[in-house]
Amino acid sequence: MKKKKLVGLTLLFWLVSFLGTLPVSAAAAGSVVISEVAWAGSADSANDEWIELYNTTAAQVDLSGWTIVDDGVPMAALSGVIAAHGYFLIEKSEGTVNPNVANEILNLSLANSGDSLVLKDGDGAVIDTVNSSGGAWFAGDSVSKASMERIDALVSGDSAGNWAASSGAGSTATASLGSLIVGTPGLINSVSSALPAGAAVSMSVSDAAPATGDNVTLSVDISGAADLFSYGLQIDYDPAVLSFVSAAQGDFLGESAATPSSFQSGLENFVEGKLLVAEARTIDPKTGVNGNGNLFTATFKVEGGEGQQTNLSFASSSFTADTSGDVTAAFSGVSLTPKVSAVDDVANLTAVEGANRYELALSWDAAAGADGYMVYRKGSDGGWVYIGQTSSTAFVDSDAVNGGGKLIPFVNYGYEVKAVRAAVTSVGIIVNAKETRGLKGDNDRSDRVDGRDLDRLARHFAESAADNGFDPLIDTNYDGLIDGSDLIDIGANFALVYGP
Repeated sequence: MKKKKLVGLTLLFWLVSFLGTLPVSAAAAGSVVISEVAWAGSADSANDEWIELYNTTAAQVDLSGWTIVDDGVPMAALSGVIAAHGYFLIEKSEGTVNPNVANEILNLSLANSGDSLVLKDGDGAVIDTVNSSGGAWFAGDSVSKASMERIDALVSGDSAGNWAASSGAGSTATASLGSLIVGTPGLINSVSSALPAGAAVSMSVSDAAPATGDNVTLSVDISGAADLFSYGLQIDYDPAVLSFVSAAQGDFLGESAATPSSFQSGLENFVEGKLLVAEARTIDPKTGVNGNGNLFTATFKVEGGEGQQTNLSFASSSFTADTSGDVTAAFSGVSLTPKVSAVDDVANLTAVEGANRYELALSWDAAAGADGYMVYRKGSDGGWVYIGQTSSTAFVDSDAVNGGGKLIPFVNYGYEVKAVRAAVTSVGIIVNAKETRGLKGDNDRSDRVDGRDLDRLARHFAESAADNGFDPLIDTNYDGLIDGSDLIDIGANFALVYGP
C-alpha cells in the first residue's frame, strides 16, 4: 500500500509541476478578441445572450480583472484563464447555452439596435473593440436569432466586412428551452475564413440509432497532430439518455504501447453527464507524436430518449498540448438518436355522429410518447384504408377527408386508430359508428328519394369500386358494387323526405 501511495503522489507531483510550466501570456492588443456575439438571444428567449472570446496566441492568457465595456458601461470583471487558441464563453445566465459551457456568468444586456463593445485588460488597456461607433450590429439576425460571427480573428473588430451572420454549422448546442442555437459557442466560427492551424479532434459512434439497453462505443480521434504530448477533454452528454460504462486508452499517444503514457478517465464528481479523459506521455526527454490516430474509446449504455436526437460535445475546457504548452485544435462532437422500440396503444377510442350531418367524430386518450395518430376506415372490400394522420386526439371523417367521407346513412363504418412514434406504430384499436341523419337511397343528398336518385343509379349501374367514375354515394349498401341491392334501397324509401 505504501508503494502505491508513493507512485500516486509522484504522479500528482509531476502533473502539478507540468501544469505549472504552462506559459501565461501578458496582455497585448489583439491577443484575445471578441469572436462571436449572440445579441438577439435565441428562439427560446431574448435573454439567451452570450459573448465568445478567442485567444489568438499560442499561450494561455489570464483574464482576471479584465472587463468588457458595453456602450461605455463596464461589466463585472472577468476571472479565469483562456487556453491557447481557445475560447471563453460569457453567458447571461446558467443554461443559456447547453450543454452548459459557460466560463463566466455576467448580466449581459445587449441592445438589438446595436452596442459598442470594448475588451480591456486588468490595467485598463484596450485589447479589442467591436462596433466602436455604437451603431447597428454588423451582422446577426433578430428573426432567425443567428449570432454575429467574426470572420478573421486577426482583422479589426471595427470592420463591418469582418463579420457575418452564423449558419450554426458544426454546433449542436441548444438554448435555454432546447431549441438549436444558430451560432457556434465554444467552436470555430461557421464563417471563419479558414480553420485555425492545428489538430482536429472529432467523435464518432458505433451506432447512430441504437436501441434502449444497447451499448454504444464512442471513438475520439485526432488528425493533423504535431508534437502532441498530452490532452485533457471533457465530454458532455445527456444522462437521461446515456450512462457511462468504461473508457479505454487508444494507441496514438503511446504509439501502440511503445512509449509510456498515463491515461485517466472518470465522471466529474462521480455524476453522470460530464466525462473527463486525459492522457500525457511520461517520458524524458519530453517528445510528442505527429499524425492521425485514435486517442481513446468510451462505452455508454443507452438508457432512454427514444426517438429524440441527443448530442455528445466537447466542453470549452478541453485542450491539446505539445511539449511547450497548449496548441490549437478544432473540436467537433457527434449526435445519435435512440430507436423507438414500441409505442403505447390509444385508449378509450369512441366514435359518434359529428357536429354536422354526414360526419363521424372519433376521439381517444393520448398514448404516452406518441408523435401522432394514423386513422384508417374499413373499405367496402373489407380492407383498411388510410384516411389521415393527426397530432391531436380527435379526428372527423367527412367529405373533406381524402379517401374518407361519402357516408351512407345507416351503414356501420369501422375505424382503426394507431399511435405513431418515429415511424413505429402501435397495435390498431377499432371502433364502429354510423350516420343516422339521412335517408338510404337518397344518393344525391337532396333529402328526398325520388327520380333523380333512380336516374343516377341507372347511369352507373353495374359499375364497381375499381371503375373510373364510381360514385360511392350510389353504393348505398356499401359493397363496392352498384346493383340491384342499391335499387332496393331506393324502392324501399321512394318518395320519403328526411326531416330531423
